[in-house]
Amino acid sequence: MHSTNLLLEEPIRMASILEPSKTSFFPAMTKIVGTLGPKSRSVDTISSCLKAGMSVARFDFSWGDAAYHQETLENLKLAIKSTKKLCAVMLDTVGPELQVVNKSETPISLEENGTVVLTPHQGQEASSSVLPINFSGLAKALKPGATIFIGQYLFTGSETTSVWLEVSEVKGDDVVCIIKNTATLAGSLFTLHCSQIHIDLPTLSDEDKDVIRKWGAPNKIDFLSLSYTRHAEDVREAREFLTKLGDLSQTQIFAKIENVEGLNHFDEILAEADGIILSRGNLGIDLPPEKVFLFQKSALHKCNMAGKPAVVTRVVDSMTDNLRPTRAEATDVANAVLDGSDAILLGAETLRGLYPVETITTVGRICAEAEKVFNQDLYYKRTVKYVGEPMTHLESIASSAVRAAIKVKASVIICFTSSGRAARLIAKYRPSMPVLSVVIPRLKTNQLKWSFTGAFEARQSLIVRGLFPMLADPRHPAESTSATNESVLKVALDHGKASGVIKSHDRVVVCQKVGDSSVVKIIELDD
Repeated sequence: MHSTNLLLEEPIRMASILEPSKTSFFPAMTKIVGTLGPKSRSVDTISSCLKAGMSVARFDFSWGDAAYHQETLENLKLAIKSTKKLCAVMLDTVGPELQVVNKSETPISLEENGTVVLTPHQGQEASSSVLPINFSGLAKALKPGATIFIGQYLFTGSETTSVWLEVSEVKGDDVVCIIKNTATLAGSLFTLHCSQIHIDLPTLSDEDKDVIRKWGAPNKIDFLSLSYTRHAEDVREAREFLTKLGDLSQTQIFAKIENVEGLNHFDEILAEADGIILSRGNLGIDLPPEKVFLFQKSALHKCNMAGKPAVVTRVVDSMTDNLRPTRAEATDVANAVLDGSDAILLGAETLRGLYPVETITTVGRICAEAEKVFNQDLYYKRTVKYVGEPMTHLESIASSAVRAAIKVKASVIICFTSSGRAARLIAKYRPSMPVLSVVIPRLKTNQLKWSFTGAFEARQSLIVRGLFPMLADPRHPAESTSATNESVLKVALDHGKASGVIKSHDRVVVCQKVGDSSVVKIIELDD
């Protein structure tokens, strides 16, 4: 276990705990992924979410059709334009998710010790005695004694809105279950999860492929959240599919780890994916509750050392209906930051929650406070030791830039990059100051037309802790040795000053390519 990066060497003074939190241009180094839906899809609300600190907008295709999500996306574009805040787009697939369909939307009451039948015959009406499901092979996968959970937006832990079933017998295609707790299921759709059972369905379904082809490709999505990733092969197949679509060849794939099967193959999945989403809602059911924190710490450490973004979900469930998180939830957010997560993903809290903007603001504040006591020095030494020697050229430059910034107490690191890789490597060492990633567009052609790269690379850094992207003027090449590079630096410095992160007499570390050489330099600003 690697969980020693909790506090700074100096003890925390009580006076600092009593000081009010200070707001800044960058609400927190840790990023916030917000799911857009019924309560968060108007231009005004999305604008407020962006100002509050949301940097990635998630579109969950478990519900809602493409037209509905397109309308939301158009509103997001208007909000980005009006707020001048960059935001990335994440498409979340349905995957092999088992669902109970309640066409009438009448609340279904289930009583403890009663029985209910799960049937693949979807023509039947959902009731307290029969629940129609979307998978005909369930009876083949289950045996008496197996555990099943059913709930809306999965399981918040509230025993009144989700139900726990135990399989008593299998009759043909039907599964007869004993109800273990009294609950009322409300809504049109409930997710069904069989604990530690392999479901023989493809990770990327035909429906998912259709959505990616018809909605994802035209909208050039930045991230694909691959639900229920179970093997590295799932990621490879998804990448092959995206590459064939052309426009999505640069889209990053985030593997969503939701069950023990994905957990067993975690190392291979991490090697193949661009990032990881720890879906603690499902994992908290597949794993005993006392094991969830161990998985979180272990998985985040592995992601950190691989330099791949890690996203944690299900941290402030109670804010779906309340203006304040519970004390335990506030601590949970802080621990996710101290454990090394890059981003916090909000699901129901922003999708259908009553307080989407307040939730983002609150989570951002907690992250910022946790970042103040993150033991950066210990983390840096541990990462350098893990990487070992000889380092690659780029890794050496990145670690040197961070070390220089710490030694001279720089207020910011500015990194010139075209692929985004150099900036991500700098962020891997978790500097205590923001990294301004100046993405220099490159001209490319597919033999039919010329186009500039850069927008993808800039937006994809919006999920990496501590990275804040800027898109440079394409007339300024990244490798320029002339004065053009200085003018791009001036733009970056002006942006930093306007943001309030750079002041007179501050030191700034700049990482850039000059000719064939990579250079790290320290500059001290005048008045």
